[in-house]
Amino acid sequence: MYPHPFSTAYWRDAARELRDLRKLTFAALMIAMCVVLSHIPSVPLFGGAKVTWGFLARSVCALVCGPVLGVVFGFAEDILSFFLTGGGGYPFFPGYTLTTMLGVLTYALFFYRAKLTVRRIFLAKLLTNIQNVVLGALWMAILSGKAWYVTASASALKNLIMLPVQTVLLVVLFGALLPVLRRAGLVERETPKKITW
Repeated sequence: MYPHPFSTAYWRDAARELRDLRKLTFAALMIAMCVVLSHIPSVPLFGGAKVTWGFLARSVCALVCGPVLGVVFGFAEDILSFFLTGGGGYPFFPGYTLTTMLGVLTYALFFYRAKLTVRRIFLAKLLTNIQNVVLGALWMAILSGKAWYVTASASALKNLIMLPVQTVLLVVLFGALLPVLRRAGLVERETPKKITW
């Protein structure tokens, strides 16, 4: 367990995950899970917001695999998902791959070998949603010529609406998975048995 990711030992442990066959296999399974989850219909909320499911598999991969393998996972997952699902009718654009990689990195910095709390999960989701708004609007401005602030303002509202729902989903998911992941030896034995505030 590490109180923060700002230590050499943290990054040494994270880099070791690239040589761990079990973690590599787990990351591959999470790529497959992202593809499966992309076929589950999103849940509409209000204000045009809708909850999709890929962030669940990405966050679990970040929790187990850490920031180094997580970034590799984010790259592979975005590329493979695009070609396996056809990209939803949109052309391939590397900016979205960068957004996915940055999102998984952010999740990993908050979750990997850390004491999970509701506040930590909320902050990780808040930060990834901000990244999605800022970068998503930038990529749309490049691709479509729309003004950045127009896309960003609409996206910000949707992400704000989704934030509490996504946070609750992650808290419930991690609460259910942590004992299983601990027994399987995929997370540290010192990982707390439950998520606290």
